Amino acid sequence: MTLRILADENIPAVEHYAGTLASVQHFSGRALQPEQLAGVDVLLVRSVTRVDAQLLGDSRLKFVGTATSGFDHIDRDFLGRRGIAFAHAPGSHANSVVEYVLAAIAAVGEHLERVLAGAPVGIVGYGVIGRAVAARLRALGINYRVYDPWLSPGAVDQPAPLPDILECAVITLHAELTRRQPWPSYHLLDAAALARIPADSLLINASRGPVVDNLALSDLLQGGGGPDVVLDVWEGEPRISQTLLGQVNLGTPHIAGYSLDGKLLATRMLVEAMARALELPWRNPGSAAGAAAPLQTGTHGSAAGTLRHLLAQRYDIGADDNALRGVTRGADPEAAALAFDRLRRHYPERRELLGSAVAPGPASPDALRLLAGLGCVIPGESR
Repeated sequence: MTLRILADENIPAVEHYAGTLASVQHFSGRALQPEQLAGVDVLLVRSVTRVDAQLLGDSRLKFVGTATSGFDHIDRDFLGRRGIAFAHAPGSHANSVVEYVLAAIAAVGEHLERVLAGAPVGIVGYGVIGRAVAARLRALGINYRVYDPWLSPGAVDQPAPLPDILECAVITLHAELTRRQPWPSYHLLDAAALARIPADSLLINASRGPVVDNLALSDLLQGGGGPDVVLDVWEGEPRISQTLLGQVNLGTPHIAGYSLDGKLLATRMLVEAMARALELPWRNPGSAAGAAAPLQTGTHGSAAGTLRHLLAQRYDIGADDNALRGVTRGADPEAAALAFDRLRRHYPERRELLGSAVAPGPASPDALRLLAGLGCVIPGESR
């Protein structure tokens, strides 16, 4: 009998990877209702869908998967009690978030020049994504410090207390959202913590909106203080603060992990886990996407200029910022919320630098070093 899969409309290529194992239907992530699960065997969600007893009710689900690294939106205890297998996709979107962070640093002021010259980046959270950020910074020769009190100091590379992190030239947040004591991440950056960040620093949040107290941040920025800010995640999504959006340097609609490469990897991981859990025969059909256009190098005068040139060939963070401001400016809160989700649902194809081929041609030593650090495939070099 063919399985029935119900998948979030923002999870691509489920049909491609499931093949003949299942029939696939799609749903809108925030609008899923219990009655839609009637007769469904497999539910695939993203972070906007809360999966718990209220949603699942009397469904006969056999498997739940989330196409995300985090799973704070999943009641795993309930799934366990019901005997429903579960899987997530750790690491699938990590490099997409890494490249989003690099794009944010490159797009605002001269923060890229500062970190390439030795100023440290502070990383909050050393899970899959935090580790990926650290690894990429290390490969690029950028200094960093890490704060994650949930891990023993020996498990953290370059550990530092939170006050030291808040003094870094760039602070990038990758903590899971938890209220659990003794180190809750909910409002980890409250008014007192935000006030410690130097005005010439850059704060990036690509984790969960409530890790930063958005009201406190808005108050700080309204008073003319505070650092440069890039927010991809917001408290109250999709009903975000229009005031705060107007105050930050760049704002995007929770799409840091939305590269096509990351999405496809997450889909493949979930379908493979589903087949394993349900003891189904499955063979990887190969990628659902073709190769991205080769990267062009050229001469750009400095390491920062070269890195900006390479990043721009895969991602324009300013375009996402313009899109979010454009659809929410002057809109009433409900219309703005619908527009926020519409941007995510119709997000344009975005490819990653990691694994990208480099077009043949001369390249400076700086370019070759940065290409290697970004994980690109350089002609004539074995991977």
